[in-house]
Amino acid sequence: MKVLIVDDEPAMLLAMKRMLSSMQDVEIVGSFQNAAEALDFVKNREVDLAFLDIQIATDNGLELARSLISVCNDLDIVFTTSHAEYAIHAYDVYPLDYMVKPISRMRLAQTLTRAASRRRSSSNLADDIAPNRLTVYGLSCFEASSKQAGAVKWKSKKSMELFAYLLVHQGRSVAKSRILEDLFPGRPLKQAEVYLNTIVYQLRKVLSEHGFKEMILSAQEQYRVDLDQADVDFIRFEQTMLELFEFNITNEKAAIALEKQFLGELFEGKSFDWATGERERLLTLYVSYAKRLASWLLERNQYNEAASIARRIVSRNEFEEESTLLLLSILGAMGDRKSLHNHYEQYTQLLLHELGLQPSLSIQQQYEQYQ
Repeated sequence: MKVLIVDDEPAMLLAMKRMLSSMQDVEIVGSFQNAAEALDFVKNREVDLAFLDIQIATDNGLELARSLISVCNDLDIVFTTSHAEYAIHAYDVYPLDYMVKPISRMRLAQTLTRAASRRRSSSNLADDIAPNRLTVYGLSCFEASSKQAGAVKWKSKKSMELFAYLLVHQGRSVAKSRILEDLFPGRPLKQAEVYLNTIVYQLRKVLSEHGFKEMILSAQEQYRVDLDQADVDFIRFEQTMLELFEFNITNEKAAIALEKQFLGELFEGKSFDWATGERERLLTLYVSYAKRLASWLLERNQYNEAASIARRIVSRNEFEEESTLLLLSILGAMGDRKSLHNHYEQYTQLLLHELGLQPSLSIQQQYEQYQ
């Protein structure tokens, strides 16, 4: 992936270059401290992903983003800033991500994985499916776009929420009464019904602009979404995960690639109360899948890949003992005593500081086995 960095702070520019240069499949093609040089560069060079500071000295990062996209319309933009109060939904450039400084290596890696996944999906859609489909990302975010009209610009937050709600039901019909209860709790019935009619109209209108006039279907006081016209990452992820239940040499690469597609929790950053159960269910499925995959790779002595997966599992729940045991086993088997010791110490200090506890006997024995 060809990456461009624009930041007027020399220290931040250097830090980003160092982190990015150590990451797999990343080529830093340019780094600049002002907007004009960056724009001139993109006019003559191929760039896949640009990290832009929102405030670049006297320049405006948002204006630069618009100019870059006008030159290279398939360029992904990631905003970086020291100001957490900026709201991503306010920008009409629809960036891939928004990162608040200081930026950790793990956070940066998640963004790169997401960018790579999006580009693979776009490529697959161009080659394998109909010319115009709605592409939906729900893992770590909630975004939708089409080849015909680009990113979906929701008419209201509630129309966006209704679409997410219907997608979670994966094409199954949902009773109007249940939608009212889940999306408008506490509202008077008549008022909620009027509101629902309004957002259904808004949703159908915005989808029509993308060529999907009949995507939201209703009959007999029920609503559903027609998934024949959509490619939804979390639905595809779950379906593929079930298909890869048994690992073997033939599907090994596909299994590893699938684990990396879980970029974050369902609708991360969206306060959808009704999504809590589905979010936890999907996360539980992912963790179970990732543990099985890491264990299988450990048995095949593929330690580095197994350790990477185990670290990602642990990062989602640092207190979970089974994941910690798995990571300690992998680090011990690969002979990385330094990492083994460091992780054991971090886990011990975390338990003591947060819960006032010592590691379990199983954890202690696993650690001591490789010392």
